[in-house]
Amino acid sequence: MAQLAETYACSPATERGRGILLAGDPKTDSIAYCTGRSVIIRRLDAPLDAWAYPDHAYPTTVARFSPNGEWVASADASGCVRVWGRYGDRALKAEFRPLSGRVDDLRWSPDGLRIVVSGDGKGKSFVRAFVWDSGSTVGEFDGHSKRVLSCDFKPTRPFRIVTCGEDFLANFYEGPPFKFKHSIRDHSNFVNCIRYAPDGSKFITVSSDKKGLIYDGKTGEKIGELSTEGCHTGSIYAVSWSPDSKQVLTVSADKTAKVWDIMEDASGKLNRTLACPGTGGVDDMLVGCLWQNDHLVTVSLGGTFNVFSASNPEQEPVTFAGHLKTISSLVFFPQSSPRTILSTSYDGVIMRWVQGVGFGGRLVRKNNTQIKCFAAVEAELVTSGYDNKIFRIPLNGNQCGDAESIDVGGQPNALNLAIQKPEFALVTTDSGIVLLHNSKVISTTNVNYTITSSSVSPDGTEAVVGAQDGKLRIYSISGDTLTEEAVLEKHRGAITSIHYSPDVSMFASADANREAVVWDRASREVKLKNMLYHTARINCLAWSPDSRLVATGSLDTCAIVYEIDKPAASRITVKGAHLGGVHGLTFLENDTLVTAGEDACIRVWKVVQQ
Repeated sequence: MAQLAETYACSPATERGRGILLAGDPKTDSIAYCTGRSVIIRRLDAPLDAWAYPDHAYPTTVARFSPNGEWVASADASGCVRVWGRYGDRALKAEFRPLSGRVDDLRWSPDGLRIVVSGDGKGKSFVRAFVWDSGSTVGEFDGHSKRVLSCDFKPTRPFRIVTCGEDFLANFYEGPPFKFKHSIRDHSNFVNCIRYAPDGSKFITVSSDKKGLIYDGKTGEKIGELSTEGCHTGSIYAVSWSPDSKQVLTVSADKTAKVWDIMEDASGKLNRTLACPGTGGVDDMLVGCLWQNDHLVTVSLGGTFNVFSASNPEQEPVTFAGHLKTISSLVFFPQSSPRTILSTSYDGVIMRWVQGVGFGGRLVRKNNTQIKCFAAVEAELVTSGYDNKIFRIPLNGNQCGDAESIDVGGQPNALNLAIQKPEFALVTTDSGIVLLHNSKVISTTNVNYTITSSSVSPDGTEAVVGAQDGKLRIYSISGDTLTEEAVLEKHRGAITSIHYSPDVSMFASADANREAVVWDRASREVKLKNMLYHTARINCLAWSPDSRLVATGSLDTCAIVYEIDKPAASRITVKGAHLGGVHGLTFLENDTLVTAGEDACIRVWKVVQQ
């Protein structure tokens, strides 16, 4: 069996020009956010303690903890709201479809009995409030003509609901049952976020017109605004109150976060501006924030979290991030101390992860091209994108040097470095095999079949090339010449992955018809067969360092570990390792498997042999 040891979570899904929502549970110091079709819950004090709720059918938009912390309500782009248990088997308690379009915000009532949602819908139905265990509506919400971006419940009696949206309005409702009281027309652009103070005495609205306005919590009358001294110079996307209701945190497209003191007369005075580290690009725009206990959390458009201390302004922020898109490859450096993994996603992001620590930094390349194929050794990265070029990039710590580009005459579908002499690389395109020495092409061999995958032995003397027809062709390499030695037939689908074992006595191959085969290298006979336990194409393979275990990862969301000396039926299956499929695999130790996949997360598993 396999036990989950660590999770390196993805970042929240962000969109330019829109705020994102972070939910907090102060009792357990946890936050929740949405990405893809999952809801991620992670602890701020233990970043590796993260897990995903994967049961939505559409992209998720918002998740909120109930007031007692036992339940989570999450919503998606189809207008569906699910209420599920936070602990145990995370059972679904209720499911509703209050809106006909995307849900943009969701809040629990302070007594935990009602939920209000706002978003996009047909006709006039942009806001609904309902009793969460029966789904019955509580009140009528007229007064908006366009998408409603944010809503909130007054946390103390008498209850009120406030909403705001793209029609430049904020609306005030009294109840329950709730009915429209009046509209607030003080903003001149989209009103992005509206939040009640924890004591219920005031609420604040922030807008793309760069203003923050403060209103009386009971009557909805304007009583103050954030000072124009030191104000934001871009759209304000989100706001969060301090637990004592005396300060607010705002984040903006001007790449800054600001803490404001709310005075007795309800005016807001700038307390300090938080400096978020970054490169100065568009990705540093701040789109989400949360004030929880002593933590000030901000999220940038590029998915980077910065966690500041509220009580100690001088303290450096804790920074962590994750991928935003499907992770396509994993590379482990066996000689590294501490143990280091690199992961890449097709949007060109390369992340460094340290076992036991988590996020270890982002590698910034000077030419941030998309990545299709990736290979790496300690001192060099080799990448290719969706054109004919290969980039060889020197690596020094977290710094990437100047890339050398090599045109190989076709779009590469596999990159292989000979580990014992990494200056030698074998690259395959659909119709050719290219040998590289450093940044020079030393030979190109055109073939009359369609290549889909390839691998090269660690000493660079032999290559195995897989084809669309399911055949494996073995070539010997001497200098710049390739000689075909043998053709192996066993697969019934296009070859998707080939890997030599670390002791080089075997190699494994996998195909799109869900089968993997382990071959003996000397005799070229099948060593382990009947590895047919996936239900969809196999994307990736990995060997354990002692060459006793081989792992396969598939589109069917599972990873399977086989022992070479036992029949394939005595396998270890990791079910549902990644929503959407497993795309990257590597072993850290003989009993530690790392997987990555379409959900943009990386998971470390302890493999316990039967």
